[in-house]
Amino acid sequence: MMDEVLEMWVSILIELSRLEWMLGGGQPWTPGTKLKLLFAGYNGTRNTGSDVRVEEMLRQVRRVLGAKNVHLSVMTQNFDYSRGYFGDATQVKLPDIFPPFLYSEVKKHHGVVACEGSMFKSKFANALTAMMIGSLGIASAQNKVSVGYGAEAGHMDGFLSAMCARYCRDSFVITRNEESRTVLRDLGVPAELGTDTAWTFEPHGLEYGTKTLADVGWDGRQPVLVICPINPFCWPVRASLTKGLAYGLTGAFRESHYRSIYFHNSGPKAEAQYKRYIIAFATAVDSFRREHDVFPILVAMERLDTAPCQALSAKLGGLPVFSSDKYDMYQLVSILRFSHLMISSRYHGIVTSMPGLVASAGVTMDERIRNLMRERGQPHLVLEADDPDLQPKLLNVLQYLWKHREEVVDAIGRTVVQNLKMMARMGRYFEDQVQRRYPEFPVRDGVLSWLDYLPALSPGLWKLIEEYDSSSQAETQPVRQPGS
Repeated sequence: MMDEVLEMWVSILIELSRLEWMLGGGQPWTPGTKLKLLFAGYNGTRNTGSDVRVEEMLRQVRRVLGAKNVHLSVMTQNFDYSRGYFGDATQVKLPDIFPPFLYSEVKKHHGVVACEGSMFKSKFANALTAMMIGSLGIASAQNKVSVGYGAEAGHMDGFLSAMCARYCRDSFVITRNEESRTVLRDLGVPAELGTDTAWTFEPHGLEYGTKTLADVGWDGRQPVLVICPINPFCWPVRASLTKGLAYGLTGAFRESHYRSIYFHNSGPKAEAQYKRYIIAFATAVDSFRREHDVFPILVAMERLDTAPCQALSAKLGGLPVFSSDKYDMYQLVSILRFSHLMISSRYHGIVTSMPGLVASAGVTMDERIRNLMRERGQPHLVLEADDPDLQPKLLNVLQYLWKHREEVVDAIGRTVVQNLKMMARMGRYFEDQVQRRYPEFPVRDGVLSWLDYLPALSPGLWKLIEEYDSSSQAETQPVRQPGS
């Protein structure tokens, strides 16, 4: 019920913003001033994937529009967790009860870039999708830049789907797969195909990973197996005033409490499914390491994943756990890329490891990893989290990664380069959207290559481009690296 209240609240504020704009309110951009863009997302919770995505969006937008021409702001839920991130962008506090904040904050900017990967779906939290729709809807209601960047779209509950169709029809959404573009176009929302934005992220160097793993017992020679588990069955998160009051007064619903009035999915069925998932992982990994001399580690890509990592560690004799609660995104991704093999239920665990050519497979609860493996031409490397035969299938996948690592890595390298090109296309789309809304905004002159639409690339990415994209060899020799 509370989710519906939030959705209605957001809808009313979008309509009110439209009326105010028609009556002459708002702050239109004027030539000679900086374009103020608000990046609306799920940052400041130490969700490594969300933070990496936004870090690279900001670097790309500065590159495409010119750092001197823009003033960028990013939402954060906790300044302590996002300190040191996002360059010179201004960080603004996103409260748990967000509609009034959106109504007042979007007005201060000339455009909104919605950042959340799972932007339009009910799988995780209707409130989060309502926030994304509200951010885009208020911006477009005021005739401002309104762009969803690297979005996923899937099943949405009825009212949420209607909100998306009504309030995002004047926005422009760049999706990270064809399936999401189809969902949005069926709702009448303008959408084009892009990708995720984490591909260009550069963590600390391999020397950091070497030292960090040596400190927890790695012998310097064993292949590293990284495991990124989650609790796939605690979703969706829903707002509940009743549970919130009970929690505040008596401590009830403590185990499922997320924060404020938001609570995870819970109950005997969810608990039983989660237990089977952990046992399947533990049994498969234990069997695999008995056959192969590997050094297994656990990585919690989001703070919420620390508990699954600890549960799995306990069943496997105390494996090292690296959590985003203690390691920032530069450290955590460095550890991932130092690995040789990966099994992950986190989409960005896989994505951020791929530029390091880590042979990876996924255990998924939704379509994101499924779509990525299809794109890699390796649909056999994704399993379902609720599969009753998860344990034997997971062991088979690990054996496949071991035996066919070179073949898997080759497909990964090609996919990384393909996605770099798609990310460059996103930069062009974004530039076009800014020009369409603000024709007098200054843009770069001359002939530009696709590489000029990307942020500064690391030497490792340039090496992948040279190896897997022969058409770019002329551009990359001499290596003219774009500025940040």
